Formats: sequence, structure tokens, C-alpha cells
Amino acid sequence: MSRETLIRLATPPDAQRIARLSRDLIESGLGWSWTPKRILGSLKAPDTCSIVADGNAPVAGFAIMEFLDEHAHLSLLAVDRVEQRRGIGRGLVQWLEASARTAGIGIVYVEARVGNQAARDFYRSLGYREMFLMPGYYRGREAAIRLGHDLRKAVPSSA
Repeated sequence: MSRETLIRLATPPDAQRIARLSRDLIESGLGWSWTPKRILGSLKAPDTCSIVADGNAPVAGFAIMEFLDEHAHLSLLAVDRVEQRRGIGRGLVQWLEASARTAGIGIVYVEARVGNQAARDFYRSLGYREMFLMPGYYRGREAAIRLGHDLRKAVPSSA
């Protein structure tokens, strides 16, 4: 991630851009469920952390993670196509994982489309391991692979 990229908490004015990135990069072909209204709801949820990376443009990427008692769920992660391959996605995940460790969370889960090999490779490069197939996970039409990262076994990159 370049020095000029800033990770910060998402705010309501970011909701429209986050929702568009989700629609175009994550939900493509599935229908739009993470609408601006839903994003605003996640911004207000006390158990959810929504962050954005401001790069060459505001909201170059974003991530939304739900924190539960013993694990966290990375609900969404996307980086604008023109901002990809600059370490923004990695920086967003590492920021949220550091927060999860601080909160005493032991494991983070995420799902990726079975056919999205780039996402699966990305998560594996961060220490996630593929756990099992979830048929019909995406609106009953597409399977997902659940991946998990045991934060208790992982060594933070700053160590």
C-alpha cells in the first residue's frame, strides 16, 4: 500500500460509493443487495466495523467486518479496479484483523465465489485456509468457499 493511501472508518457520505463498488465488483451477476441503505445500516451497527481506503480517489477500497463473540466475519471487501495490485486490499484486511485481535477474536471467516480464483488466492496469501463448500450460498444460484484465518496461530506482520 502506498504512503498516500489512508485507511479510516467509513462515514455515511461513503455509503453510495461503497454500495456501487459492492454492486460492480462483488455482486456482479447476482443482483444488488448491498444497497446504500443497507450499507448505512452496517455503518450504524454496533458490532460491525466498516473501513475505507482513500487512495488516488476517495474510497479506493473498503471492507466491512462483523464482530461476534469469538469470531469475526468479513462480509465485504473490494478495491476499485484502477486501484488494485497496490496492497490496498491487504492493508484493509490487516487493519481489521489487528482490530479483531485487540477485541480477543480468535478466527475470521470469509466467503468467496467458487469461480473467483483471484479472491481465493488473495485470501490464502493472507493465511486463510479453505474450509468447505457452501452450495447455493449466493442467492441460491452460486456456491461459495468458506475460508478461515486463525488469528491465534497467525503472527501479525508487524511482529
